[in-house]
Amino acid sequence: MRYATMLLVLTSFGCTRGMFVNTRSEVALTTPMRGNMTMTMSAGTPEGTGGPVIAMPVDGSPAGQKGAKIALIDVDGLLVNQNLNGPLFVGDNPVAIFQEKLDATRADPEVCAVVVRINSAGGGVTATDVMRHLLQQYRASTKRPVVACIVDVGAGGAYYLATAADSIVAHPTAITGGVGVIWNSYNLRDLMAQFNVIPQSIKAGANIDMGSASHSIPVETKKLLQQMAEEYHQRFKMVVKNSRPKVDSDNETTFDGRVFTAPQALERGLIDGLGYLDDATALARQLADQPKANVVMYQRATNPAYSTYADKTSTTPTQSMVPVRMPGLERSRLPTFLYLWQPEPTQDR
Repeated sequence: MRYATMLLVLTSFGCTRGMFVNTRSEVALTTPMRGNMTMTMSAGTPEGTGGPVIAMPVDGSPAGQKGAKIALIDVDGLLVNQNLNGPLFVGDNPVAIFQEKLDATRADPEVCAVVVRINSAGGGVTATDVMRHLLQQYRASTKRPVVACIVDVGAGGAYYLATAADSIVAHPTAITGGVGVIWNSYNLRDLMAQFNVIPQSIKAGANIDMGSASHSIPVETKKLLQQMAEEYHQRFKMVVKNSRPKVDSDNETTFDGRVFTAPQALERGLIDGLGYLDDATALARQLADQPKANVVMYQRATNPAYSTYADKTSTTPTQSMVPVRMPGLERSRLPTFLYLWQPEPTQDR
């Protein structure tokens, strides 16, 4: 095993301090403070580096036990078709790891049902559409029941994904819905000018740069972009109407992008029931007619989960160290149109 040590320098309030990072099995950030105190933060071994995903028991059953299994697949965080990473962290591509976990359960003949545990405000239009398509294919090819369980938030593209399940269970305090489309475009012209950054684009085709952050969007261009957003919105609405027969198709307030509490969503037919994760797994056992099936969670060996509520969201430990997060500066890293509940603009990050 190779070891590495890095020296990072933090500057805060005029003071410069060294910060050593040991990248053996964990990332440890240590910086001296006043007196003899030190501040240490650690992050687990990065995802995506520990080989294929494997089934890990999370309900107290011993590892390697034979018999019927309920596969618990987690879907957390921003859903985009790219690796989620930062200066000290490399995370999995949410679309790729979702397919990898589905394939791993498909290859296991002991898996009798799947619970997709969702805690996400959504993501890219295409990324979430691909994930939903993968789940539809899985159901069609395996004939195994699939239950979606919304734990905290299952809005936008995350709810779009949930509609591919046989049944949707939401925690009583969960937030769901968000049937809408958003594309945040920021006008950074004045900010760029402060740093003497002046666009000098040469283009053929009047609208080839529509939505560019280097200038305001003309009225005609806004109309074109609005037409695209409406098209994606219509697709979202049709998916909900076709997969959720209890939804009142004529009630436009269900489809105007607003989010709902779980009881409100149940009343509107967006979900099938209120309950906790153990209720979702119990329903999966019932649908599979396997009352004694054990629950396993598919994770990489270097990134194990010891609880069904284990949060495996790809995040960057150093984000909290950055004092300023300005909307728009990192927007180019995301897809353009998003099925995303976005109450605050720095979700761009």
